[in-house]
Amino acid sequence: MERYEIETFLTLAEELHFTRTAERLRVSPGRISQTIKKLEHRIGGALFERSNRSVALTPAGQQFHAELLPAYQQVQQAVANVSAACRGLGGMLRVGFSGPWSGDLIVRAAEEFHARHPRCTVEMQEVTFAPAFTALRDHDLDILVKELPADGPEFAVGPLLFSDRRALAVPASHELAAQETISHEDLALVPLITPLGASRNVLDAHYPCRTPGGRSVPQGPAAVAWQEMLALVGAGKGATPVSAKAAEYHGRPDVVYVPFDDAPSVEHVPMWLKGRESAEIQAFVHVLLQIAPGR
Repeated sequence: MERYEIETFLTLAEELHFTRTAERLRVSPGRISQTIKKLEHRIGGALFERSNRSVALTPAGQQFHAELLPAYQQVQQAVANVSAACRGLGGMLRVGFSGPWSGDLIVRAAEEFHARHPRCTVEMQEVTFAPAFTALRDHDLDILVKELPADGPEFAVGPLLFSDRRALAVPASHELAAQETISHEDLALVPLITPLGASRNVLDAHYPCRTPGGRSVPQGPAAVAWQEMLALVGAGKGATPVSAKAAEYHGRPDVVYVPFDDAPSVEHVPMWLKGRESAEIQAFVHVLLQIAPGR
């Protein structure tokens, strides 16, 4: 296949509109139609269903798209990586983090990264919950250091940087605040404050609807940002799971952080959008691994 055939098919599969596809590729709609017909003739079957009002992928087109897109992205990435290696690393790397404990690591990594690659600079941004993944999707961030899991299959997950004990932020006036540790069964005793817009992956991992014993977990309000969530906890509106490190950075007289005695660790990793891994991202992750706690 020629490159223009690949780009024409992938763009039309995304737009599902001949005129918009032509505008993006700066050719005529007739050229798009001709290229697709030629491609379908070579393959031996229709890739798109066409009508006066709509364009849709056929089952064959869906299969072709699912297999072709990753391969095309891999080729693009290989070209970008070799090009970067030839010219040397450079440019701005935008790094997001979900908590100050990750921010401390990124500050040290950014200094070391710039020392090794003087033409590179790092821009840091604190982002939490669903907006963090939106920033990656919208290409406002290049890399994100955050607790697992990722928000969807479109994100690549790098190696483990560090892990921390899981805790529950509870109102200081709540009975759980007096305990040294808690279990997942204790979640049935307090409404759970959740992040607004979080994916099912994230909710299932950190904000369960039921305890392991089958008891219902009361649902509290949802919050957009971390400080809003802490304010709700302090006001007695519920509790929320956190990294135990939050106690070191977010001490409040109305909030107590009680560690779980039966929960897996919170694992922090670098993440980025699949198909956008660059030589700069690879180099920065390498630095993160070298200076991460316990390494």
